[in-house]
Amino acid sequence: MSASAGLDRLGTEGVRPGLEDLNERPPAAIVDELLAAEAAVPAVVAAARDALAEAVTAAERVLRAGGRLIYVGAGTPGRLAALDAAECVPTFGVPADLVRAVLAGGEEAADMAVEGAEDDAAAGASDLTALAVDSDDLVVVITASGRTPYVLAALDAAAAVGATTVAIVNNPDSPAAARADVSVELLTGPEVISGSTRLTAGTAQKVALNVLSTAAMVRWGRTHGPWMIDVLATNEKLRRRAQRILVEITGASDDAAAAALAAAGGDTRAALRTLLA
Repeated sequence: MSASAGLDRLGTEGVRPGLEDLNERPPAAIVDELLAAEAAVPAVVAAARDALAEAVTAAERVLRAGGRLIYVGAGTPGRLAALDAAECVPTFGVPADLVRAVLAGGEEAADMAVEGAEDDAAAGASDLTALAVDSDDLVVVITASGRTPYVLAALDAAAAVGATTVAIVNNPDSPAAARADVSVELLTGPEVISGSTRLTAGTAQKVALNVLSTAAMVRWGRTHGPWMIDVLATNEKLRRRAQRILVEITGASDDAAAAALAAAGGDTRAALRTLLA
């Protein structure tokens, strides 16, 4: 079977039945169709619960050992990965280079499509090599098809240096899943717009990345129960949130929490230690 024929058989490339008149339907009916597709995502992600837990365990182990969490993706998966990586800094107070996203096409691919980048296998390998990935790191590849050349090459490069690998895919029995240490299969099936995996597949990927990074950070101790005690209080909203967190955890007065936060230079964790002491 040719590579193109194999792509044609993917579930995410299929066509949902009964949508031949989609463009003729009123707006509310189109919205209903799209919402119904998105509503299936929680069950899809829940079916991958055990694999996600295994990925979280791997991420915790790597972070505790001083390694990094590195995402790799092309197109929508890469942009979703970049978003998750960026949000880890203000939410959990981690260094900017601890959670990284590697995108096919480079940094400009975060803002616009870079045509052909996903087929550049050589770039996938060299981009991983440029980050000096080693056995201390966890590399998570995200690919709806499970066979994107750029991503597969990056996955192979990571495995070659002994890094732990996770594949998040939207089709069963994919090459990416077969090569990774942990495979998270989010079987979303055909999209409302056939082949447009920025839709339901993308939503499932975003949920999985949220779960993976958040659970790993919780296990690593970057929260106090449900509170973001490592939040970087860099604006008024976040300063107020940090102050509220201190009040809720310690029972201190609002004024005492504000004073402790100010004395700690906005460091919520340090202010918490002061109030608990």
